[in-house]
This record gives sequence, structure tokens and C-alpha cells, in this order.
Amino acid sequence: MEPVLPKGMSLRQDEHGLALVGDGLELRGDFSRMLPRLRPGNLSKELLVRAARVRGVTNPTVVDATAGLGEDSLLLAAAGFTVTLCERDPVIAELLRDTLERATQDARLRDAALRMHLSEGDSIQLLETLKAPPDVVFLDPMFPEKRKRAATNKKLQLFQRLERPCEDEQALMSAALIAHPRRIVIKRPLKGSHLAGVKPSHSLSGKVVRYDCIVL
Repeated sequence: MEPVLPKGMSLRQDEHGLALVGDGLELRGDFSRMLPRLRPGNLSKELLVRAARVRGVTNPTVVDATAGLGEDSLLLAAAGFTVTLCERDPVIAELLRDTLERATQDARLRDAALRMHLSEGDSIQLLETLKAPPDVVFLDPMFPEKRKRAATNKKLQLFQRLERPCEDEQALMSAALIAHPRRIVIKRPLKGSHLAGVKPSHSLSGKVVRYDCIVL
């Protein structure tokens, strides 16, 4: 079934891959622009990688419950995690699927891309029905406050017309807990509130965002 697009938007396939176009703008997943961040010396300094690291686990697994265009998942995959990317919006899922396929054809990205597996659908249902607990659940919910700040980025405006803000943060947190991971990592605005009011075990803060870590 073809994904349903908002009026004035379309998906276009060309030699560079699949793109979402509308209002004179174009949005396309491109992992190659992340390559500088994937260099070993830089990757080890990424706050997300540091927040998700689990000691004593040689082949760590993570569920990215809010995958979007997959850039955070790429960081984790490059750091050695096997990542399940869950995306509920069918249009964004199509963009992400195309991005992953192109990445597997790039020798610089192939190893990381092969550790990334797309699951299209509701992440709450996925988390509640996992056969085995992951080591990490990663959450980056799109709340209205996040949408407001991101509105200055014109390309992200296309993304925001598809992806709805988190409707029930309590349900998302509960599903993450039900999955019984070793830890939950939550990406938040630097001064944003705690997800569902749950106080983290500790946090790692950067200039713009912070990562709240709930160790279980």
C-alpha cells in the first residue's frame, strides 16, 4: 500500500535516492554526511554513545523507539550496537528504508547499516511484545516544545508535517519499562522536563540536549 501524503507533498525517486518534496523543499536521508562523527576518535565522544554504553556486554542491542531518519541509530550501530529502528509514520519509514539500503552500498557505512533493522509500526506495541529484552531502549519523543524550536529549520518543517508529537509520554515510558532493558536512554532538550516525570539515574548534558539515563 502506498503511503498517504499530506496535500502538496510527494515522494520522488532519483539517482540520489528517495526524497520527500513539497513547498519547494526536499528532505532525503543521507548517512554519508554523518561520516566525520563516525570516526573512532569522534564516535567515542558522542554523548549518546556514552549514555547507551553497557559494561560487560560484547554484542549490545538497542531498540530506537522513535527512529525518525535514523541518524541517532547510526551512531549506536557504528559503536557496535545492533539496533532495531521503530518508526510509526509510513512515509518516514519509506525514507528510512531507502536510506538504509543506500548505506549498505557504501563501503564506509555498510558495517553499521547491516546492524540496523527497520520495524515499521507503533513502538509501544513493539516494546510490549519483544521476545527478549534489549540492553537499551532509546527514546527521543517529538513533543510540541521540540516542534516549536525546530521550526526554524525549513527542511524539518516537511518532517513535522508527517510526524505527530508524542501523545502519551506515560504510555511510552511504561512500554520501555515493560521491555526490561538494562537501561533506558532519553534524549531531551537541555532544560526540558523529565519524560513522564520519571527522574533519571543520571544525565549527560551537552550544549543543546541532554541524555537522561534510567539504569534498571
